[in-house]
Amino acid sequence: MAAKLFTTLVLLGAIAVLVTGVLGYFRARDALEKAVFDQLTAARQTKTRQVEDYFRTIDGELRLLATSKMVVDATREFRIVVDQLDQAGTSPELRQKVGDWYTENFIPGITRVLGKEPALAEYLPVGAAPYYLQYHYIVANPHPKDRRKLIDDPGDGSDYSRLHALYHPLMRAAAATVGFFDMMVADPKSGRLIYTVEKEVDFTTSLQVGPYRSSNAAAAVARCALTPDPSAVCLEDFAPYGPSRGAPIAFMAAPVIDRGVVIGVLVAQLSNEEIDDVVTGGRRWRQEGFGDTGEAYLVGPDYLVRSGPRAFYENRENYFAELKSVGAAEEEIAAIRRYGTPVLHQRIDTTATQAALAGVEGTGEVVGYRGVPTLASWGPLAIPGVKWGLVAKIDSAEALAPIDQLRQDLLVVGGLALLVVAATAAWLSRALLGPLRELTAGVKRFAAGDYGASVPVRTRDEIGQLCSAFNGMVEDLREKNVVIENKNRENEQLLLNVLPAPIANRLRGGEEGIADGFAEVTVAFADLVGFTELTSEMPPHEVVTLLNELFTRFDAAAHDLGIEKIKTVGDAYMAVCGLPEPVANHAERMVRMAIRMVHITREHGMEHNASMKLRVGINTGPVVAGVIGTSKYIYDLWGDTVNLASRMESGGIPDSIQVTRPVYDKLKGQFAFEPRGAIEVKGKGKVEAWLLRL
Repeated sequence: MAAKLFTTLVLLGAIAVLVTGVLGYFRARDALEKAVFDQLTAARQTKTRQVEDYFRTIDGELRLLATSKMVVDATREFRIVVDQLDQAGTSPELRQKVGDWYTENFIPGITRVLGKEPALAEYLPVGAAPYYLQYHYIVANPHPKDRRKLIDDPGDGSDYSRLHALYHPLMRAAAATVGFFDMMVADPKSGRLIYTVEKEVDFTTSLQVGPYRSSNAAAAVARCALTPDPSAVCLEDFAPYGPSRGAPIAFMAAPVIDRGVVIGVLVAQLSNEEIDDVVTGGRRWRQEGFGDTGEAYLVGPDYLVRSGPRAFYENRENYFAELKSVGAAEEEIAAIRRYGTPVLHQRIDTTATQAALAGVEGTGEVVGYRGVPTLASWGPLAIPGVKWGLVAKIDSAEALAPIDQLRQDLLVVGGLALLVVAATAAWLSRALLGPLRELTAGVKRFAAGDYGASVPVRTRDEIGQLCSAFNGMVEDLREKNVVIENKNRENEQLLLNVLPAPIANRLRGGEEGIADGFAEVTVAFADLVGFTELTSEMPPHEVVTLLNELFTRFDAAAHDLGIEKIKTVGDAYMAVCGLPEPVANHAERMVRMAIRMVHITREHGMEHNASMKLRVGINTGPVVAGVIGTSKYIYDLWGDTVNLASRMESGGIPDSIQVTRPVYDKLKGQFAFEPRGAIEVKGKGKVEAWLLRL
């Protein structure tokens, strides 16, 4: 008896210590994860605002300069004198000097970047004016490359140099004040850069026929040249730019308008260094709370980075070793070495970047681009003209390091507690004998799940009263447990009739404010055509019976295909496939569901001697799903994907299934579709649609 009592008390104590320790550990882990995610989200949002503010400031400064009298006058006059230089022509000797300069100074540098030597003719300027001006402002410029902009008048006596001496100091000061890497003026007619501050090799070249006609600078100028709107700004994403030795350069342009006519395009050349400095915090990651492994980085729609990863700056050799270890292509690594930057060369395609570029904000533990688990916060940036996402992350091992220390402390404390429990159990096992044997056995049976356990009452003292109280407690608990189990089963069934099982489980777990983003699901809306007229003469109970029987058959079909019914509104039926549990063939399942619904509706109409036709609209794309309300739950979807699916139904044809391009692209090899062409969709304009052949 003493040994049994001792063992029971020790076990009970051990369970209590273990449960307390485990609960404390997991709650501490959850609290730490939440704190880390909150910190990462705050840092990401701060950097997002800084980047957006940077482009907003550049936008305002550029539009202000483009409308200034200085820029308008300079553009008008530079166009005239450049045309005059073109008509005057240049000597073969001058052209030879320019070609020799390219051979000796430009070609070697661009060869190192490209990894191969390009043909000289690909980069030589076209036209008399470019040769003349590049000779005087670049080839014969007495200043080194990074200080060419200091020349105001090369002393050649040309009208261009006279104007340059007048406007260049002002333009140079303006570019330096607002932080442009370079500021250029383009002729919208010829596409020629008639003026630049930095005097790189794009100076006076044509962006229409010259060596840089395919650059993002040419795209910015071409867009703004057609826009006689003083508020218009054309932004082109970062891309390698030849005149800057392949450095990542973005261009923002604004039209220069004189009397309602676009006479030029003012172009700001934006270096990636400004963006990189904002995102990396001036490379002061520890001071910003990122620890030893945390960082933030930008990615573009091509999944190429727009800011340098931390490892590239802190330990370059280890950075390249990690790229190799995660399977990065040799071409990617070689490009980073040649260009001296991972920007526009390192690809980061992770769950976090995919969600951010899809316009979804979120947090979670994901596998990072280095192949290790990380805690990350991600979201999109709101910058007109570009589609970027920003990710702030830290290695899980570093973020959760305090939990390891807590685990060790809990083991020490738990060990001490078990020693105390063992000493106490040893004393009690010797003090409580006799009648306690039966009581102990009864308690053990009850602890093992025997809710019918009872012990004999052999005495009237405190032990006997304890045995009697124990028997009464067991009986009371057994009765209450039966009631609770019955109520739980009823509540469980009611909850599952309202919410999907995974969502219901999360609500029972205490989670509040459930809202999830899904990168790709398929949504369907179905509506009975002319139902109001059909049932206008029917008694209310017959209308309800007719709808209930039809939607019950829809529900059975949805259950067979693994499709989640969202709601019904009147005679409309909404369903989704691909959430809350993702499935690979969600679009195929939903189309098969739609086919069944159309056939079920026809059969149901024949059974009730009524003409019943169904319109179905289907769309595939990202959605946000969540629970609305606190007293009467509803699980619903939001997003452009849902709206367009609804428009596909409302704009469809009776007794047919209408789908969008994403659905057609996924299933055109499995189902027969008829193109309906572009239809007018409320709030969307013209949208392509297809009808499924039934």
